[in-house]
Amino acid sequence: MRRRLPALNSLKAFEAAARHESFTRAADELCVTQGAVSQQVKALEDELGVRLFRRERQRLLITEAGRFYQDVVRDAFDRIGSGTERLLQRQASGALTVTTSPNFATKWLVHRLRRFSEAHPGIDLRISASLHHVDFAREDIDLAIRHGDGQWPGLDVTRLCTEELFPVCGPKLLEGRHPLRAPHDIRHHTLLHTDRSDDWAEWLRKAKVEGVDVGRGIVFNQSSMAIDAAVDGQGIALARTALASWDLLAGRLVRPFPQSIEAPYAYWIVCPKASAELPKIATFRAWLLKEAADDARRMSELAHLRATKRPRSARGVP
Repeated sequence: MRRRLPALNSLKAFEAAARHESFTRAADELCVTQGAVSQQVKALEDELGVRLFRRERQRLLITEAGRFYQDVVRDAFDRIGSGTERLLQRQASGALTVTTSPNFATKWLVHRLRRFSEAHPGIDLRISASLHHVDFAREDIDLAIRHGDGQWPGLDVTRLCTEELFPVCGPKLLEGRHPLRAPHDIRHHTLLHTDRSDDWAEWLRKAKVEGVDVGRGIVFNQSSMAIDAAVDGQGIALARTALASWDLLAGRLVRPFPQSIEAPYAYWIVCPKASAELPKIATFRAWLLKEAADDARRMSELAHLRATKRPRSARGVP
């Protein structure tokens, strides 16, 4: 059965006028003119066919029917207000569903989540690892961390961090039979590739290294696998800043040479514009940015420390 509902503005004008017993004070509250309130109430009376107020000697008196309807309307408004508040509280806390790539989840995000949960116990994270770029309008996802160029029209997009590509390996490769002292020493070790095999060729050109066959080595379809193989001492991987930072800072990986190339893409925090400032989303975004900034600071300190210990030949000094 179709509900018979008067216009909302008429109901708001009536409820305020009944509560204040004054069109003037109701108009002040609603930020409209006294005449507008009077017209809205008159329209409501005409629609209902019931007189809600009596006007006597510059006084506004509510009728018995008006008093009954006031209770009904006030109760409805109270329930709407209470429901709205509960909805906003749910948006501010509760579950937050985040999607990102398996590489980023494994090498950057997962090991940090305990810190977020301890700092924000009211937000329950749901992490989905997928290469699929979600459709926020159709899927129950609050926020995504995407790898790309940041061009996603209609979405709120924030760069998480700047990225470079550079060689990484296990610490043991700095010593042994063929220690990595200078870029040309790479020729003695296995190259660990991802599907983008041209990255190694570009890095070798920048480092002025010749005689290395970039077609050899092991090829992985996930960057995290190449990084794990480097941690295991199986060879040298060309890694992105974000994906390698955890292992570098923990000492499981080292960066043998300072040369790097610009990464064509970066990681971005993405969500619908309409929900970008919801408390739980804003909180998680701020935490992500702080984590990334802390990584950048610690990586800079590590690079400085490494530079002071690196042999002169590794720094390009004859």
